[in-house]
Amino acid sequence: MSNISGAGRGRPVVLLVLMNLLGFGLLYFANGFNINIIWVGLGLLGLFVIMYAVLTLCKMGDKFIVPMACMLITMGVILLCRIDIEKYGIKQIAWVALGGAAFFVAYAVYYNFKYWHKLWILYFLGGAALFIATLLFGKTVNGSKNWLQIGGFAFQPSEITKILFIMFLSCHFSGCRTEPLLGLKPRYVTWLGTYVFIGFLVLQRDWGTMLVLFSIYIFMLYVYEKSRGFLLMNIGAASVIAILGYHFLHHIQVRVSTWLDPWSDISNKGYQITQSLFAIASGGYFGRGIGNGSPGYIPEVHSDFIFSAVCEEMGVFGGAAIIILFFLIAYRCFKISIQTTDAYDKALSFGLTVMFAMQTFIIVGGVTKMIPLTGITLPFVSYGGTSIVVSFASLGIIQAISAKSERGKNLEGDASNQPQEDQQ
Repeated sequence: MSNISGAGRGRPVVLLVLMNLLGFGLLYFANGFNINIIWVGLGLLGLFVIMYAVLTLCKMGDKFIVPMACMLITMGVILLCRIDIEKYGIKQIAWVALGGAAFFVAYAVYYNFKYWHKLWILYFLGGAALFIATLLFGKTVNGSKNWLQIGGFAFQPSEITKILFIMFLSCHFSGCRTEPLLGLKPRYVTWLGTYVFIGFLVLQRDWGTMLVLFSIYIFMLYVYEKSRGFLLMNIGAASVIAILGYHFLHHIQVRVSTWLDPWSDISNKGYQITQSLFAIASGGYFGRGIGNGSPGYIPEVHSDFIFSAVCEEMGVFGGAAIIILFFLIAYRCFKISIQTTDAYDKALSFGLTVMFAMQTFIIVGGVTKMIPLTGITLPFVSYGGTSIVVSFASLGIIQAISAKSERGKNLEGDASNQPQEDQQ
């Protein structure tokens, strides 16, 4: 049995190597024998091998999550090199390297610090400070004021606030914070903090992040809250806010009308979604082949609409592969959440998993016209430094929780075997 288990653990790495060699090899032949594609592919593969080697040799918990995330990155980088290797492909490699470093830093810091469950006020104040800084000094991109620029470096603070928000919620839902604040029960303090975060996002017009955060809150309420009335009250309040927003905010009206009938204004407001649908349809089941699509016709193809480009060149099966990989990552992360015995770790890993799942659902649903389109990135696939680094950091926290749970079980196993050895 151990031999079979050991062989099974190596299969994701073998598949990852084959995917890199095949994908970048095909792109090399399709893109005029550009040698830079080979160097990018080898560099990316080298980063993945180093990460997996450290993960395995240091026994850092789950062995499957990182290879599956790396498969998603491979598909994304192949498409980014296909679009513009110098502008997106090579830069994405640098962001992946920085994200890999963030993964190990997040792992080490979270694993070794033991008081995360006591810092709820710092999580709230840190998130609020980032929101206020963005409102005061941020710049507006595509209608949302969600970028901060320091010197020549620009980043999205809302990506960082996602982690802070989940850590804030986990302090309450894990039962670690039970004392009232200013006469308010912890349930209502958490509720108030949630709506403060959402209020900031409304001011920034960052509807995608707002939907992600509120979904995380609702899912955690569903799992942890005993009172179904409180859950229904929050859903009802959100429904009322959504209806009022639709009636009084022109931006939301445009999003909804474009979702319902993009064909009525295909050259203007409906251009993005219609081009996305054309690309997906033209790819068919097996795709037009790497290098044979027309991603240049899709606006923001490197970020919001990269899933459409994947479907065009790799087919519906390529798009399905991305969705299945996210399903598998979610499954492994939920399994880690269930198996860990620490209440705060359990709540935190659950919240981070919901974050990945909701981002995937929102962006894939948006570009396929299943739901109204909101501007967020597809984790590990889309181009973007902040998204890659924060996604890797989130994965590093889950990995640390997995390692803590695994080593705790090993210690329990050694302790249970000790009396038998003494008797022998």
